[in-house]
Amino acid sequence: MAPRVLFLYNDPIAPEAMLGEAFTDAGYDVSTFEVVPASRVGDPAFDVHFPDPTHYDVIVPLGARWSVYDDALRSTWVGAQTRMMLAAADAGVPTLGVCFGGQLLAQAFGGSVQRSDAPEIGWYEVESDQPELIPPGPWFEWHFDRWTAPAGAIEVARTQGAAQAFALGRAVALQFHPELDPALLELWLEDDLEAGEAAMIGRTHDELRSATAQLHDDAARRIRHLVHGFLAYTARPPCPSS
Repeated sequence: MAPRVLFLYNDPIAPEAMLGEAFTDAGYDVSTFEVVPASRVGDPAFDVHFPDPTHYDVIVPLGARWSVYDDALRSTWVGAQTRMMLAAADAGVPTLGVCFGGQLLAQAFGGSVQRSDAPEIGWYEVESDQPELIPPGPWFEWHFDRWTAPAGAIEVARTQGAAQAFALGRAVALQFHPELDPALLELWLEDDLEAGEAAMIGRTHDELRSATAQLHDDAARRIRHLVHGFLAYTARPPCPSS
C-alpha cells in the first residue's frame, strides 16, 4: 500500500501544483482537504473539522492570503489546524508547511509571526545551509508576513529579507513557494488585479511571468530534490533526549 500525503487547501487558489507531482513521483498517493472554499473567501472565519493526521504519512499545510495571527481565524480554523499540527507532531507524522503553512507551524510550536518590513514577491535567491534538504537557488515568494522560529528549531535557509526554512523534529517549514508553476502564477495574478500587491513592491505581472517562464523548469527539477530531501530528513530516528 502506497504511503499517503494530505495537502490542506487553506485558500482555494493555493493548491499543491508541482508539490503534488513531486510526491506522486516519490511513490505517494495524494489526498486533499479543502479548508476555506471559494464561497467563504470574503468571510473566512468559521469552524472546520480537520481529519485525523494519523491516517496519513505526511501532512502539507499550504499557502493562504490571510495572516496566521488574525484573531478571528485563530479562534476558528487556524486554531483547529494548529491542534492538528501538534497532534501530528505528537504522533511522529512529518509535516511540510508552505508559506502560510510554514508560518502556521512556526506559530504552533511557540514561535511568532508578524508583518514583514521587507515583503517578497517574485523569484529570490535562497541560501541553504543544508542543500540536501533545501536545495539553494531561486525560489518563488509571495508573502507580507514573516516568522520568528520556535525555540529549538534549526534555521536551514534564508534570503536577504527573511528566514526561508526551519526544521523542528519531523516538521519542516518553508517560507517560499516551491509548488509554483505558470498555471498557478496566472491564478494568483488574476486574483492580484484588485489588491495590486505586486505593484506595491514594484513588481509587474509581466516581469513575474517572464521570470517564471525562465526559471520554472529548473525549479521543477529542484522541487523533486526538496521532496526527497524532506522525506529522508523526516524518516530519520529522533535524536535521543539529553
